[in-house]
Amino acid sequence: MRTLLPFLKLFKHQWLMMLIGLFLSITTLFAGIGLLSLSGWFLSASAVAGLTLVATQAFNYFTPAGGVRFLSIMRTASRYGERLATHEATFKLLTRLRVWAWRKVLPLSARNMQKLRQGELLNRLVADIDTLDHLYLRLITPMISALLMIVGLYLFVAWIDVQLALILCGSLLLIWLILPWIFYFLGRKPGIKQLESKRVLRVQILEFVQGLAEISLFGADQRFREKLRLSEENLLDSQRAMVNVTGLSQAALILCHGIVVVLILYIAASGIGEHQPPGPMLAMVTFMVLACIEMLMPIAGAFQHLSSCVNAGKRVNELVEQTPDIVFNNQNQTVVKKGALQLKDIVFSYEKGGVEILKGINLSIKVGEKVALLGPTGCGKSSLLSLITREWAPNSGRLLLDGIAVDQYSQQALTGGLSLVSQRIYLFSGTLRDNLTLAQPNLSEFTTYAEQKAAEESNDKHLIVVLKKVGLSALIEGDNSLDAWIGEGGRQLSGGEQRRIGVARVLLRDAPLLLLDEPTEGLDKRTEREILSLLFEFAKHKTVLMISHRLTAMTKMDEIHLMEDGLLRVSGSHSDLLAQDDYYASLHQQLH
Repeated sequence: MRTLLPFLKLFKHQWLMMLIGLFLSITTLFAGIGLLSLSGWFLSASAVAGLTLVATQAFNYFTPAGGVRFLSIMRTASRYGERLATHEATFKLLTRLRVWAWRKVLPLSARNMQKLRQGELLNRLVADIDTLDHLYLRLITPMISALLMIVGLYLFVAWIDVQLALILCGSLLLIWLILPWIFYFLGRKPGIKQLESKRVLRVQILEFVQGLAEISLFGADQRFREKLRLSEENLLDSQRAMVNVTGLSQAALILCHGIVVVLILYIAASGIGEHQPPGPMLAMVTFMVLACIEMLMPIAGAFQHLSSCVNAGKRVNELVEQTPDIVFNNQNQTVVKKGALQLKDIVFSYEKGGVEILKGINLSIKVGEKVALLGPTGCGKSSLLSLITREWAPNSGRLLLDGIAVDQYSQQALTGGLSLVSQRIYLFSGTLRDNLTLAQPNLSEFTTYAEQKAAEESNDKHLIVVLKKVGLSALIEGDNSLDAWIGEGGRQLSGGEQRRIGVARVLLRDAPLLLLDEPTEGLDKRTEREILSLLFEFAKHKTVLMISHRLTAMTKMDEIHLMEDGLLRVSGSHSDLLAQDDYYASLHQQLH
């Protein structure tokens, strides 16, 4: 149960609405039990009163009838209000829970996430958090309401007959205590299997949909469909086992409730308190016990919700309780102004104790210098770039930016001092404008609508100019071109257009250090020269570090470093390397 403590602590933020929901839930149960009890007494008392003329004339039919109508209206109104209150509290708790989970996840680095597939991460942040809504709505509220109603029943029945109250409420309390735990342990394995089967199926479906083009291209459809079919069968089997346990729990609850009804009927038949024989009081008590099934029914499913909540909570906790591998110094207000970069004895591996990708890199880039890193795939170029952006942290060594260790910068200062064109351009499901203004985090806020509108129009003109510079004039034809929807991951755009948007983002961001990771991948040679010329014109007074497999812009570089097996093998200018290094010379000859 300790697993659920972090989530229970969040309840304090919605304590008032939760108490209202609990109060209305108890009111609903009280009205339901009172309605059936009063109806039973009223029918019996009316029948007895009708035996004699005197009793018929003396009997008050109106007050009980009014009570029945009142309790009927109360039950309907309180049930409606209880649904509103409990669901309102649940939705707000889920919102807070999602915000809490995301705040815990956002500081986590790539090393923290490397053992989680995208589908698994999505499942934990969506499906598992959704499961936790049962904690309040279907577990805590019904169980507490039933317990408080048992206490209320005892006080009412004890006012009439203490012995009967002890037997009735003692029996109900035993059901409340024992049945949920018995079926929790019986349903624990099927419940875990069901949740695990759902997780596996969700992850496989997501991966199948994301990779559908490649799967179809290589003719692997049947193999993936077979995996999905087996996962679906496992899920159905686990659901079948869980349904069997659920049905058994409901049958056990009905049996126990029936035993209590028979027991109370047997005991009350000999007399209830001062009522000897019991007369209409027997009907009232019997109908009261019959009505208790309404408050006991949620107990049958409580074990199932408890099992699912505990297992979902474990998976969410495994994610959010991680210690961030990379920590920023958000107390430091220093900003990156020049873009000078130094790497001293950098050693790095993706797994602690694993194969070293970088083996003691030493690199110094002065302010305004243009430096290129070349080398075969897997030599560590992109890994080096990920250390500069602090996506990963080195095993050892120091990385300085403007003479200050990068771990001393705040996250805002570091991201504000860098511009990056990566190998993969991330485009979000939104408009063209949305995907461009990501690069403009410091857009001014205005107090009046007119000022805001004028600023938006001015910025739109700037966006259009930049798009034309990178050769995306075709995307801005028409009046609402910036509002064009580009689809999930930029599906509406070609690979070249997506890469140009990445370049456009760099041109919109005035950062002193420019990092280029294969910035012209997928572009033809003519377009490549145009884009590189545009980037270097933009970065005339900026520091540039470029990773490339091509030699198109090497003549513009102040220094070129050839990497091999995690080390800088040789360095020099373009002309020096042509004269001194056979590999560089042969590469230059092949690409030209």
